[in-house]
Amino acid sequence: MAANKSLLILPGDGIGPEVMRQVRRVIDWMAKRRSVSFNVSEGLVGGAAYESHGSPLSDETMADALAADAVLLGAVGGPKWDQLPYDKRPERGLLRLRKEMDLFANLRPAVVYPGLVDASALKPDLVRDLDILIVRELTGGVYFGEPRGITTLPDGQRRGVNTQVYTTNEIIRVAKVAFELARKRQSRLHSVEKANVMESGVLWREEVQKLHDADYTDVTLEHMYADNCAMQLVRAPKQFDVIVTDNLFGDILSDCAAMLTGSLGMLPSASFGAPDAAGRRKAMYEPVHGSAPDIAGRDIANPLATILSFSMMLRYSFDMDEDANLIETAVKNVLASGIRTGDIMGPNTARVSCSTMGETLVRELDKLSA
Repeated sequence: MAANKSLLILPGDGIGPEVMRQVRRVIDWMAKRRSVSFNVSEGLVGGAAYESHGSPLSDETMADALAADAVLLGAVGGPKWDQLPYDKRPERGLLRLRKEMDLFANLRPAVVYPGLVDASALKPDLVRDLDILIVRELTGGVYFGEPRGITTLPDGQRRGVNTQVYTTNEIIRVAKVAFELARKRQSRLHSVEKANVMESGVLWREEVQKLHDADYTDVTLEHMYADNCAMQLVRAPKQFDVIVTDNLFGDILSDCAAMLTGSLGMLPSASFGAPDAAGRRKAMYEPVHGSAPDIAGRDIANPLATILSFSMMLRYSFDMDEDANLIETAVKNVLASGIRTGDIMGPNTARVSCSTMGETLVRELDKLSA
């Protein structure tokens, strides 16, 4: 087997190493049963990196990330490092990865598996068969705009300022990602902003519409205000297929959509950069759930979000749709059998550990490949 797919694994902090060990099981299974080999390297990020060499991300690991075909990250952070200076905190390692890899498009799927319909806060009929993909612009907008900061006014009051700013190119490049993804799904895209009260929203709407009219007339485009989108996600979520939006609204709406599925422990994500001359994009994949330090080291975390992030990697970075589908089917079947980690327990289900969930998934992969 030629190991021509380079993968950098960054387990990180908290439950990151535990859930990543279960991904390693799947990688090993693929090498044995699918004759698919990855050139896997591993590095430190976040608190683990700080404990090792005083920085949340070393220059060497950053270079490895830039050279890899894809990066798979576990989680960063925890109260142990809350008192560190701002530039030393674990989250700065993650932000550096996003910035230097120029990962401007964040993909957050919200899929309700049949076995977890009752875990959603909404009525089953509203979420059954739900499959939404939110594309969030990740490197612009109010989180990065200038000027920003807190100042003291002459009268003694304090004023906090953040600037919402987008350029044409920043909007077009993330919209292109969303249109291309929509083409591969149901050819429907909702573009979400606040054009009624924000000039940046007006620009967003105009540029997305122009891009649609020039290159993507085969995709149905609808514009929606962000507050209405939030309401519609809990009123009638199945009206959506792909949603593209800015950094701030994407942060809020993707978390809203996440709770439709019943558990953050089930949600993967992907972040993409711009394609190079060969069409290759820098990409990082990670679960949404965070480091969960309160349960770290107890072998009770849900590894499925990280395994599904690996599945997204197979699909989007390596065009391995068949293998991605196989893993996603195995997850669906395991859940349908009633096997659960603690975060997704329900009536008549069996609680298992993180490692047992990984073992069960690999056995299901064996069955599907028999």
